Amino acid sequence: MPARSRSARLVAPLAVLIALGGSVASYAADAPGSDVAATAVTYRDVHACDHAPTGWVSCSAIRRDMSSNGKKPRTGSTSGPAGYGPAALQSAYAVPATSTTATVAIVDAYDDPNAEADLATYRSKYGLAPCTTSNGCFRKVNQSGGTSMPSPSSSWAQEIALDLDMVSAICPSCHILLVEATSATVGNLSTAVQTAAKLGAVAISNSYGGNEFSGETSYDAAYNQPGIAVTASSGDSGYGVSYPAASPYVIAVGGTSLKQQGGAWTESAWTGAGSGCSAYEPKPSWQKDSGCGRRTVADISAVADPNTGVAVYDSYGQSGWLVFGGTSVASPIVASMYAVAGNHVSTASSVYAKPTSLRDVTSGSNGNCSVAYLCTAVAGYDGPTGLGTPQGVGAL
Repeated sequence: MPARSRSARLVAPLAVLIALGGSVASYAADAPGSDVAATAVTYRDVHACDHAPTGWVSCSAIRRDMSSNGKKPRTGSTSGPAGYGPAALQSAYAVPATSTTATVAIVDAYDDPNAEADLATYRSKYGLAPCTTSNGCFRKVNQSGGTSMPSPSSSWAQEIALDLDMVSAICPSCHILLVEATSATVGNLSTAVQTAAKLGAVAISNSYGGNEFSGETSYDAAYNQPGIAVTASSGDSGYGVSYPAASPYVIAVGGTSLKQQGGAWTESAWTGAGSGCSAYEPKPSWQKDSGCGRRTVADISAVADPNTGVAVYDSYGQSGWLVFGGTSVASPIVASMYAVAGNHVSTASSVYAKPTSLRDVTSGSNGNCSVAYLCTAVAGYDGPTGLGTPQGVGAL
């Protein structure tokens, strides 16, 4: 099945708010170095991948495209990055300094031929040490661990670039393993997860998801990797559950809007974050919410709103510096923080045991539902943001 970009939705014009220090301000359009003037703009959120049929998944990356004064929307900026960079993300989530060379695996579908080169551009821009094949920091393999890569996809290349950059932002010293599945089927991607585990990853990020289906539990074993933190994006279509986030063996990562006000970071539930009650997966013993008899999504969260998105460099799917959102951002952020923590957990149980080590998100909603906390952020546990967002690695 070919992966194509799907149609975007137009969003009301906003005033550009210029951000400082390589981050975006609340509802920002660009940061210093952008090639869009500080005037009213129209922006649109573009899903990198099409909606997938049963048994297939879509990547969860959302690109923010903008136009100025009614001009044609642009894709990448050639002059510099907008969106949150490493310093801002590390500050927002109180990421401790580390020199760990633990391996974080990124599992995606299809090939990004420019993955290593684009990663080098991102890291160089932000003053991060090179992470290359030659120095042993970066490795790219197919779903079986071999070096014959699948066919390339401009849609999934955007996802791959985003994922690699987020690992670099949160854990610059971590080694990165990119495992590319032959296609975007649950079967191929679950095989890629098993390969990532065999090749020594301590955390595995899965920034994709598809509709739940009756046979999904047969794939759960692939995501059950003792001693390895396996994260999965909760989805980008608002209230509703996707797989593999529904699996009790993954750490389901929801999404927030992240803003800095008066020097303090604040978050609210992102309207697009997936959440809800699984139709098929059993409830894990460590999950105690009363409004869902099965597995509830999500467990934890991080920034995902394209309006408060992150800087990414991609030259194959698009061209240049881009701003991305989606729970595709949140999943590799949390996976990388598990690598920094070095605790070698394999379920979200530790998050539920130490909720006070998280920032509780208590505002925002992703839709309407009969059990309010499944779609609305509240004090304590809720669907869109789980138990909250990381504040250091105490809960991980």
